[in-house]
Amino acid sequence: MSMENKRRLGKSNLMLSPVGLGCWQFDSKGYFEKPVGSVIQGIIDTSVRSGVNWFDTAERYGNSEQILSTILYYFKKTDSDVKIATKWWPMFRTAKNISKTIHDRINNLYPYPISLYQVHNPLSFSNIEKQMQEMSLLWIKGMIKNVGVCNFSAKQMRIAQNVLSWWGIPLASNQVRYSLIDRGIETNGVLDTAKELGISIIASSPLAQGILTGRFHKNPEKLDGVGLRKYSDKFSQTELKKCKDLINIIYYLSTKYNVTSSQVALNWLINKGVFVIPGATTVKQAEENAGAMNFTLSKWDMDILDEESNIFK
Repeated sequence: MSMENKRRLGKSNLMLSPVGLGCWQFDSKGYFEKPVGSVIQGIIDTSVRSGVNWFDTAERYGNSEQILSTILYYFKKTDSDVKIATKWWPMFRTAKNISKTIHDRINNLYPYPISLYQVHNPLSFSNIEKQMQEMSLLWIKGMIKNVGVCNFSAKQMRIAQNVLSWWGIPLASNQVRYSLIDRGIETNGVLDTAKELGISIIASSPLAQGILTGRFHKNPEKLDGVGLRKYSDKFSQTELKKCKDLINIIYYLSTKYNVTSSQVALNWLINKGVFVIPGATTVKQAEENAGAMNFTLSKWDMDILDEESNIFK
């Protein structure tokens, strides 16, 4: 992918492809179908070859950091080729733990720097001000290149931005759930605040854990193989029925553009100006994810999807 096809993350200097790769599934604990090592190699290699230049992992994702950096190094990828985003896990910890654990993140990802370091959620024993002070210190020391957050409300984003701005650091991003059947950020102030402050939205679960691919509507028996996801309310028969018409429209558009349903759902988000981080458990899925960058839904088709999915705001 050429530089012209990359986007700036917020007000940072980080230029990323609209599609990244979520890496939770590389060392899952029953939530995803964990792929074997050779398949993970294929997923990462295919993603990079197809124009994806960044990967999202986390302290909480088992050994995903080490798996990712080891495979990237095996394929001789450099920091100019790929960027890595990772996260600090705040639950039952204080903000001081950010500095205490940063060397684990650095060692796990070596030789790749932390291009984006995110607070996984705001639920630390310390307040957001102290969390951002610790993140600022890491930035000043050159241990991380950019600061982001995850699952922050509009108010919490403002607090984080205010602390970071004192040091001249932009809050680059907020990673939140966003998809055609999860549009809450459009009405709870998060999206408007992000636009106002120049903060990029990174859409996690952009395919709603596979629902927007349509495979669970076409073949309900596949619900038996989705691990812990099947206990989510979104996988209930009531919720699946609620989005059936939307799934049919997505499928219609996939035939119109000669793409897959997942690519339509991802392209809708890309056209909204956000970054997406779908996961992949097969090489084919990695190819499909990257392929979402290779076409553009028309305004008319975007309007149809907007209208049909309004009930999910």
